[in-house]
Amino acid sequence: MTVKRISQFFNPKSVAVIGASNRTNRAGYVVMRNLLQGGFNGPIMPVTPKYKAVHGVLAYPTIDALPQVPDLAVICTSKDRCCQIVEQLGSKGCKNAVIIASGIDKDLKHALIETARKANVNILGPNSLGLLIPRIGLNASFSHMVAKPGKIAFVSQSAAVCSTILDWAQTKDIGFSYFVSVGDCGDIDFDELVDFLGRDANTQAILLYIDNIEHTRQFISAARAAAFSKPVIAIKTGKTAAGADAAMAHTGGNQGSDAVYDAMFQRAGMLRVNDLRELFAATQTLALHPKLLKQEALTILTNGGGPGVMSVDTLIQSSGKLAELSKETITKLNQVLPQHTSFANPVDIYGDSDPWRYQKAVEILVQAPEVDNLLILHSPSALAPSEEFAKIISETVNKVPKMQRPYVMTNFMGETAAYEARKVCQAAGIPTYRTPEGAVAAYMHLIQYRRNQKHLTQTPESLLDSDHIHTEQAGKLISGYLQGKRHYLPTHDAAALLECYQINCIATEHAFTPSEARELAESIGFPVALKLVSPNIPSKSDVGGVVLNLNDGVEVEQTAFNMLLRINETYPDAKIDGFALQKMATRAGGQELRIAVKTDANFGPVILLGEAGTALNFDLAAVALPPLNMNLAKYLIAAASDKGFIKEKHLPTKIDKYTLCAMLTRVSQMVVENPDIKSLELNPVLALQGKFLVLDAAIELEKYQASSRAKRLAIKPYPKELEQSITLKDGSAAILRPIRPEDEEAHREFDNQLTKEDRYKRFFGEMPQFSHEQLAKMTQIDYDREMAFIVTQRRDDKWQTLGVSRVLMDPDNLVAEFAVVVRSDLKGLGLGRILMQSVINHCKRQNVQKIEGLTLPENGGMIGLSEKLGFKVTRDFEEGTVIMTMPLN
Repeated sequence: MTVKRISQFFNPKSVAVIGASNRTNRAGYVVMRNLLQGGFNGPIMPVTPKYKAVHGVLAYPTIDALPQVPDLAVICTSKDRCCQIVEQLGSKGCKNAVIIASGIDKDLKHALIETARKANVNILGPNSLGLLIPRIGLNASFSHMVAKPGKIAFVSQSAAVCSTILDWAQTKDIGFSYFVSVGDCGDIDFDELVDFLGRDANTQAILLYIDNIEHTRQFISAARAAAFSKPVIAIKTGKTAAGADAAMAHTGGNQGSDAVYDAMFQRAGMLRVNDLRELFAATQTLALHPKLLKQEALTILTNGGGPGVMSVDTLIQSSGKLAELSKETITKLNQVLPQHTSFANPVDIYGDSDPWRYQKAVEILVQAPEVDNLLILHSPSALAPSEEFAKIISETVNKVPKMQRPYVMTNFMGETAAYEARKVCQAAGIPTYRTPEGAVAAYMHLIQYRRNQKHLTQTPESLLDSDHIHTEQAGKLISGYLQGKRHYLPTHDAAALLECYQINCIATEHAFTPSEARELAESIGFPVALKLVSPNIPSKSDVGGVVLNLNDGVEVEQTAFNMLLRINETYPDAKIDGFALQKMATRAGGQELRIAVKTDANFGPVILLGEAGTALNFDLAAVALPPLNMNLAKYLIAAASDKGFIKEKHLPTKIDKYTLCAMLTRVSQMVVENPDIKSLELNPVLALQGKFLVLDAAIELEKYQASSRAKRLAIKPYPKELEQSITLKDGSAAILRPIRPEDEEAHREFDNQLTKEDRYKRFFGEMPQFSHEQLAKMTQIDYDREMAFIVTQRRDDKWQTLGVSRVLMDPDNLVAEFAVVVRSDLKGLGLGRILMQSVINHCKRQNVQKIEGLTLPENGGMIGLSEKLGFKVTRDFEEGTVIMTMPLN
């Protein structure tokens, strides 16, 4: 499925209903009724041999009898007939079908997908409620009510949740741009839909109800691109093991760990909510008012002390913070009240406040420079109806231009007294909630969304020792181990591989027998640690396979014998590879951590961080998806601390978080660059005096088999293989490579070096200097869908960017748009040709069909170069541009 084909799927001009019926308890009856009542302007053609007409519309006995090829077919028959009908639709020329039938097992689902592929029919479903596009009057579903037109897109795997959302939206007067029930995702899946909706001008926000994601890499890529321009909010089921089993039974898809899904949503810049109540709240805050907060502090205005306290408690318990009011603001507030008060936040203007006092207090706060976010609480008052207070608040807030006022939310408590007040606020475009706690919870969604968005644009630090990584040597070591059929590497073998990535292990000796262990211990010096070596025992400490502080050779030998006896009883079939011996490390004042890499069935390698222990799994660790940079490693550490997976201890020196970040990025790099690493355990890692020492390690190797269906990593890493050394016309050496997030500052300096004329030629007009957010989008790119090459050279003791070429491919790989710019003071070095050729070569590797670019007629250098490279150059006199095109594949 491609975005182009989804566009056609979602813009039908005619619809056929296969299995249309006049019986009220049939899906074919409801679908026909909904289509006719929805106001769809195109032909609606029922297909059934049982009736001459359905709902008064002439019916056709077979698909072949249809007078025209329908753009969309809704299949309302039993599951057993679906394959045959899809085949008939393909023969007729119909390209798109919605399948309502449920209860389809894996074998039938596979047969249905294969039939659709051969028939060239795109499928939504099976087990789909259908498709609603209110803007064009299309209700091709068996929903119990219609959807109003709006700017929110909703996509769900659950038909029941679709019905619930429709019901709720009706009461809140919320409309939808698209309402899509994907069901079991037989063909059309979340990644393609998010890609389409992210580009859709009619969609302001995207809501997702997810049981499982099948194509994780494509989904992350699409969601990240969409989240740059609009909120993407997801509710994901299967948080518990039982829930995951239920979700798998529901959709038939693989269930990954919930903690990994959390990491994915955060990495993509999305917002995850936990239940439908939170989804409704997030819809009212983010989806309907997608304004990114400037600051996180909240100001609260209330006419009752109790609700104010409840809201503060909820805010602080949720890791939010209160704003601090200035003396000027407090002075103005004191003038509003009959008695002077030492105002704090929340601002309590008392239960006897009339609408005038509310108005004055709101006026002061919306104009106060320190108030970026304002929550207005109101308890029912005998002085005036709640509706009157709501009108005063709405009018006062809307007097201030949107870009100059704070983000305002309201909470009108109660039911009968508050209902009309909440409707007033909704009509005025002000988010409103039933309880103080609900309002604060919705506000925290904005905070979490802001933080996740910051993840997309923060500039990471460069690693100082990145040049000391020995990737080639690591690859040779792994190849040697696999050729020797050694798939399990204990500490003494893993150490050499880890040291290729600047990860230090304690010196470890290996003994095969208890007597050999005694001899080695005596040569090492006491005290020593004795550890069993076995690939079959996941946690050696649990079975007495680790003993510390042994002080003489006899004790070492006896302990080794006892270990073997215990293991023979508990793990009689375990393979024992001997013993590891280490000089006891000084642990006083240190903290022990555990770093692991596990391979998830859906997401591939996943990095875990927590306290040293025996049971580190996805539920007991902070989780991140590789590749990591210094910023992402910092967030991983923060998550581990916030969730209590790394406990704050009173030690002489705290954990050096910068060094731990560097270590995590090197673990990530090792896993990314060596696909044969299946799992890795560093447990414990001793953090002491700013250094990290691995005391025990285990690496599992397995020859990686590449697949065309699934990528190993959930996120495409930096394509290091595209780096190359080049020589410029002046004989100087430089490097041509893909751009990296760490290049932001160099990119800013490069942009500052462009003359006004060159900037005009590149951007077709005068442009201000780029902001951090704009530069972040230019340097933190998704290598799966775009590419930017830079030529970089060391000048004045730092790396400088000399030129940039950029290419953006459409999701269908049909056309790629390119742009090239060279530093104004460095023309004549051949940089333009090098950068243009890099773009052409990359598009050929990606099987792009055509590459094209635009420039101004006065940019003679670019026009001449493109002609020399084989581009066809045409002039668009109406637009005043020159178009350069080259067919590729």
